[in-house]
Amino acid sequence: MDKKNQVLSVCIITKNESKKLEKCLQTLKAYPFEIVIVDTGSTDDTKQMAKAYTSAIYDFDWCDDFAAAKNFAIRKAGNDRIMILDSDEYLSEIDVKGLLRMLEQCPEQVGRICRHNVLTRDGQRIENVEYINRIFSRELFHYEGRIHEQVVALSKKEYETYLAPVTIIHTGYDGTEEERNKKAQRNIELLLKEREENFKDTYILYQLGKSYYMAGSYVQAIQYFELALGYDLNPKLEYVIDMVETYGYALLKVGQVETALLLENIYQEFGDSADFKFLMGLIYMNNERFDDAVTEFEKAAEYKTSRMVGVNSYLAYYNAGIIRECLGDVDAARSYYEKCGKYERAVERLTCINKQNTEE
Repeated sequence: MDKKNQVLSVCIITKNESKKLEKCLQTLKAYPFEIVIVDTGSTDDTKQMAKAYTSAIYDFDWCDDFAAAKNFAIRKAGNDRIMILDSDEYLSEIDVKGLLRMLEQCPEQVGRICRHNVLTRDGQRIENVEYINRIFSRELFHYEGRIHEQVVALSKKEYETYLAPVTIIHTGYDGTEEERNKKAQRNIELLLKEREENFKDTYILYQLGKSYYMAGSYVQAIQYFELALGYDLNPKLEYVIDMVETYGYALLKVGQVETALLLENIYQEFGDSADFKFLMGLIYMNNERFDDAVTEFEKAAEYKTSRMVGVNSYLAYYNAGIIRECLGDVDAARSYYEKCGKYERAVERLTCINKQNTEE
């Protein structure tokens, strides 16, 4: 595409991600974007593959600093307006005209894009939704942070954001157990270095806890979450909300179900979401407070949106159905399962219930 018609530079840093990166690039090629690839030391065919999509490919000597690599990519871009993607992300939906309109209307703001994190655990697809800062002017913003880097204004002042009409799919949390552990260990090592410089930074503590959680090291995750939660935190911050909920799940993972009940004490601050109510349903369920659990699952299902896909619909109804079936109320269980639509586990339970009724 003629460079004069390119309206935005999409910057991607990568290393040994040929297959994932190609999927990312395939979803970009139809749009009026410059693609800038910064390779941090690939030994596979990543760079050779990328040449089919862009000539803007650069090498960067890795220095254990993601912000440094991304800022290098930004400097190499041919446009001042930047969108950052990772090589394990790819476009799902985009309204280019709407995006261009917002770029013109909000030149000093940062665009937030919708990211769906997709992974498989225990044979089940898990998907959660978040909004992340990814579109900005390089004249006003850059990245800071060795890992889990953040968009920061060059003026160091707070900035406003807007919701950009861009949706991406992120598969970085998926893969084999070995791949997940390798990635988590890399992140943990970088986060520990970052913590040496910012010892009381609760966001770093959160990311350490999250990295251990994704690696399945739940005890270590709990330790870092509890360190962070010991500080006076703003309950409206997205990372604080996610930390509280992930902390609850980690407690359940290691069987500390009574400790998890302490989240009742912050219900007023965090309870206005399908995700928190669903979590409380699981906590009550594990503490054999079954009526309370069903109540929370029903409340979760009243919400139109949720960060984790399904907790405001089929997952909530399924868990309520499991409780009612275990308690012998088969009719109520069937009603809940029917509300789950095509959710495989609910379909299996319905089939089993109907088969039992036929045999009787």
